[in-house]
Amino acid sequence: MDSLDGSDHYSKTSEEPPPSLLTIILDTHPSAWALLNPTLPFRTFLAHLLVFINAHLACNNSNQISVIAAHPLRAEFLYPSPAPFPPANHPNNNNNTTAEQEGISEATHYRPFLSLQRTLLSSLTHLLTSTPPSSLETTPSVALSGALTLALTHHNRLHTSLSTTTTTTTKPSNPAHPPSTTTTTSTSSTPPLSSRILLISLTGSLSPQYIPLTNTIFACQRLNIPISIAKLAGDTAFLEQASDSTRGTYLQIHHPKGLLQYLMMAFLPNPHDGGGGGGGAERGMLRPVGTQGVDFRAACFCHRRVVEMGWVCSVCLSIFCSPPQDAICLTCGTQLKLGNYGHKPAVVVRKKKKRKNRLDGANGDTGSGAATPVP
Repeated sequence: MDSLDGSDHYSKTSEEPPPSLLTIILDTHPSAWALLNPTLPFRTFLAHLLVFINAHLACNNSNQISVIAAHPLRAEFLYPSPAPFPPANHPNNNNNTTAEQEGISEATHYRPFLSLQRTLLSSLTHLLTSTPPSSLETTPSVALSGALTLALTHHNRLHTSLSTTTTTTTKPSNPAHPPSTTTTTSTSSTPPLSSRILLISLTGSLSPQYIPLTNTIFACQRLNIPISIAKLAGDTAFLEQASDSTRGTYLQIHHPKGLLQYLMMAFLPNPHDGGGGGGGAERGMLRPVGTQGVDFRAACFCHRRVVEMGWVCSVCLSIFCSPPQDAICLTCGTQLKLGNYGHKPAVVVRKKKKRKNRLDGANGDTGSGAATPVP
């Protein structure tokens, strides 16, 4: 009867693509959105964003989404929400609105989409109402490096949870012997999770965050997590470097009213080959969006200014726009050897060449031009 065992029938491996995690980092600086309001109101932007999120979730049942707000002075999750908010009918809830006030009908909405919409809007409303106006005047940029760090930690947590480990305990027939434990770790040729990051940015200067941004870009590059940029306003060279280093997409949106079309055609297909629905097969049929040229200039570690030429520490590779004081690296404290930099160069007196009189007329004597008579 052992030859008729059909256990191989139940040991088939799944050929489905791995789940795709899309992390959207949203620039929520109120001043930047106030300047963009005549072209793209914030309410219209949220409607376009929710349609894009629902399209990503509809590509594959196992796809996941997370939304992180890059706010002045801090970054926090909008979805999944780190802390549950009180229900809409709670007397202490002043931020949330009921489904009737939002115009949402549960009968005509897919329940996961409706739950995501309510959580996202509630978290965003709580974030904006809890922001003091004084912080907006003193902080022109957002905590983008903190948002990227949250995205990496969320990816690491989901990646670890999907790499499941099964433990089996076997009871022996002899009660004198202790039970044996067998640990089986599921392994596969495909990664358990394919992640990517989409940054919707409005603010400009990110020079003060150059060092932490560089660290997060290197981490994404090592983990094969592409960073795509949808730039609604302004222009930042560091974001172009991030998308180019991680093989993402950088797109300057010149017509914000057509944001939904940009999102669906340029950012919905997954850059990973065969990854998680809307994957590499569909992306290969579309013409990729490219940039004319990437500005690879760096920012100095001393004044956070973009420089074309500078001084680099040979130990920690820190960049300085001018030699630091006492020739000591501000990052690692190494004594730098600048040589004779700053000193006047030694002047070497050049020797004067003696002028030789030439007989061929080179000194100005042309002569008669007649040949010498022969005796």
